[in-house]
Amino acid sequence: MKIIAIGRNYAEHAKELNNPVPSVPVVFMKPDTALLKDNKPFYHPDFSQDIHHEIEVVLKICKEGKHISEKFAANYYDEIALGVDFTARDIQARHKEKGLPWELAKAFDNSAPVSNFVPKAQFADLYQLSFNLDVNGETRQQGNTKDLLFSFERIIAFVSQYITLKKGDLIFTGTPQGVGKVSIGDKLEGYLEGEKMLDFEVK
Repeated sequence: MKIIAIGRNYAEHAKELNNPVPSVPVVFMKPDTALLKDNKPFYHPDFSQDIHHEIEVVLKICKEGKHISEKFAANYYDEIALGVDFTARDIQARHKEKGLPWELAKAFDNSAPVSNFVPKAQFADLYQLSFNLDVNGETRQQGNTKDLLFSFERIIAFVSQYITLKKGDLIFTGTPQGVGKVSIGDKLEGYLEGEKMLDFEVK
């Protein structure tokens, strides 16, 4: 399986990092070794002094497809979860200055904690989903899918023009504003529509 991630998909997050609001999806990838499941602890890597949390809604692809039409894209995912796109912001900043890829800042081991998946059918409207990340009991990020720049279907259609999507692939759909640094000892809790989905510690 592969992890595809979308950057700058909430306008306010793009602005908080002084990035332009994109006209097409910004795509990057994480390897399967980035996946961290079952609320296991995240071990802070030694190579960065500025690991940031980015809470996101995650889609699970349920069947193979390429060159998918946007009008049929909803048929290609049936479950969603919450995930954190951990980012080494100091490394990312250095790479952005030089126009280099982001992988060392985004794709390191365990940089993609993901909750259990739930059927998308249990939600009345996928574009009215509220979600938030609390750090040590304080809400740091709060988002709603109504504010997505590119819909889930648009993302699937766009990505599949370039990359074949396979059953089990995950798509991180972007983070709202409020990203910030995590430190050893922090407790992270992620909520989707008020239900706790993520609950783990930084060690």
